[in-house]
Amino acid sequence: MATSEHEVTDAVDLCLADGRHLNPAARGWSRVPLHRANLAGRWGRTKRWDYWGILAGDLVVSSTYADVDYLGLVDVWWADLVTHQEGGRGAAIPGARGVHLPERPGTEPLRFTGRQLHLEIADDDAGTHLRATWTEKDGTFARLEATVELPAAHESLNVVIPWSDTTFQFTSKHQARAAHGELVIGDEVRRFGGDHGDAWGVLDVGRGRWPYRTTWNWGGGAGWSVDGRVVGLQLGGMWTEGTGFTENGVIVDGLLTKIGVELDWDYSWDDPLQPWTVTAPDGSLDLVLAPRHDKHSRTEVGVLGTEVHQVFGHWSGTAVTDDGHTIRFDGLHGFAEESRSRW
Repeated sequence: MATSEHEVTDAVDLCLADGRHLNPAARGWSRVPLHRANLAGRWGRTKRWDYWGILAGDLVVSSTYADVDYLGLVDVWWADLVTHQEGGRGAAIPGARGVHLPERPGTEPLRFTGRQLHLEIADDDAGTHLRATWTEKDGTFARLEATVELPAAHESLNVVIPWSDTTFQFTSKHQARAAHGELVIGDEVRRFGGDHGDAWGVLDVGRGRWPYRTTWNWGGGAGWSVDGRVVGLQLGGMWTEGTGFTENGVIVDGLLTKIGVELDWDYSWDDPLQPWTVTAPDGSLDLVLAPRHDKHSRTEVGVLGTEVHQVFGHWSGTAVTDDGHTIRFDGLHGFAEESRSRW
């Protein structure tokens, strides 16, 4: 499963000094975030976001903080995978006024205060803390308090996807980070992590310049192998094809095995609750996701539009690490999605 992609080992600027063109030295992947997203100009095509997810058994929670140039998007969302009840609150901010993301992810707090939603995401030596309060659509008060731990040696998958010298994306994907906290909806308190069952944090950082039309696959998950090792999955597809780089990898006990080939995805857009399979051409990765819940969203506003099927369930299968070991697992908490956008 070894990759021939260039590994970046020192801090580097994503762009040249003009902030518009990709820095040739930035092409590559790294085990920790090393890229500074010094983007400037080209209004309308620049996209910045931090997306957090928490996979906690029958409960899923996520939060988005995004600046897509002409619009800011901030939300908190949750779902019960047994009852299929969903909730949360979102805000769309014209011109992304007041929505700011730093060039180096995690170096500044992200904050938003609106009429029905307050969100703060802040990092310290213990990890990342998510705090939010909001009003559900039925008027119920809700609150989230969560910490996603980041052990000192825990690796992530960081890569630049270069469509061209002027259209490119830096992404930082974190999987298998232990989480704990509580979600409060009215009088109901749902605690996760620690004594309340495994919970895993997922982070998707995006900083870059995108084409108008984009389709992608993304998947991930975390849990325990049959021999007691912590496994994290990071999977992607479609949007990276032809660039020479991928966002694919497996994290075992905090160490990343980078996968440098495109993976084969098999699933049904029209029936997304059927199994999703993801495999590597050489057989070193063989995964099946059994979905439990489909988060289907569709937005159409003039020339802008997006539709996503994001399913949550359990991964089973095998993965081969860089040291040649075959890791077997069954029941990893996880998700997979296809996104189709005009933006």
